[in-house]
Amino acid sequence: MGLRIHFTYEDLARVVLAEEPDPLWEGLLSLHLLQNRDGALVFGRWRRASRGLFDPELPRLRHLAPPRGYSADFLTPAGAAGGFEAGLDAMLATPRARLRTDLTELSLARPLPGWARPLADGDPQALRGLAGLVRRHHERFVAPYWSHVRARFDDARSVAARALLRSGFSGLAAGLHPSLRWTAPVLHIAGSHLQGDLHLDGRGLRIIPSFFCWPGPIVLKDGSLPPVLVHPVTHDPRWLAPPPDAPGSHQALAALLGRARAAVLEEVADGRTTSEVAARVGLSPATVSHHVAVLRESGLLTSRRIGGAVLHTVTALGVDLLEGGTTCGMRPRSKAMARAER
Repeated sequence: MGLRIHFTYEDLARVVLAEEPDPLWEGLLSLHLLQNRDGALVFGRWRRASRGLFDPELPRLRHLAPPRGYSADFLTPAGAAGGFEAGLDAMLATPRARLRTDLTELSLARPLPGWARPLADGDPQALRGLAGLVRRHHERFVAPYWSHVRARFDDARSVAARALLRSGFSGLAAGLHPSLRWTAPVLHIAGSHLQGDLHLDGRGLRIIPSFFCWPGPIVLKDGSLPPVLVHPVTHDPRWLAPPPDAPGSHQALAALLGRARAAVLEEVADGRTTSEVAARVGLSPATVSHHVAVLRESGLLTSRRIGGAVLHTVTALGVDLLEGGTTCGMRPRSKAMARAER
């Protein structure tokens, strides 16, 4: 099973990368993860931190976004590209026909509660109540982690942009997710949750990296809506781990404070390949690869293959270390640092 997205030449010219994380997509997909328990290694701490945030009204959203299968398309309007408030305004302006279509689709899998009827009729009060629930969910489960969402989004967008510049759309598609396969003019997406054909018909495609998207890409069910492809970003499983305080952890950090590794970490802050880092810091590619391996194992950077090159970018922990002043040349080296550098 899977989905086939059919492109024309005009569609390829209209492929765009989202400029900002989409808050309503993040809200919807985080709602799925709170219910289906997928991605335990990455999202387990986040779920545990969320247990004390119970709101008796929020489970109503689960009727519109069950853990498996179809979720109402009107929960993720295109207007959310302008930010959270713009997204809520777009949801409040959802036409009655769209509300009824989506709720009818939901009712095919399971009966809907009585409060869904006024929503299907486009009742303004029902829509405002829904918008309030979406806001409360966002404030509890998404907004407190927005710095992580933003950091991983920026990394994924940088990787995608480089792939597009290097190898065109075929390179971009190859790097988004292993389930994607480009056989011009069709993009194949493997997965039991997707099926059929989507013809873009000159409308183009908006590609949205998503923090809470798991485990594979997702699209809107209704092919008449503005086409989007939402795909998972690369995660650091330790993104919510507490700062290390064991004695051994200090020794590991000391190994990262030599000038050579600090320079490598600084250079990959904007995303660079091994050869680019080697040229900028004056080290051999083999030496840079060694330093990169240590930094990656310590959770300070991530690496991702784009065509024939590997792009390195810093993690949130790496950014914190750099902003804390432990970068090359910002403070004198201690004897321990000098030993670590050797």
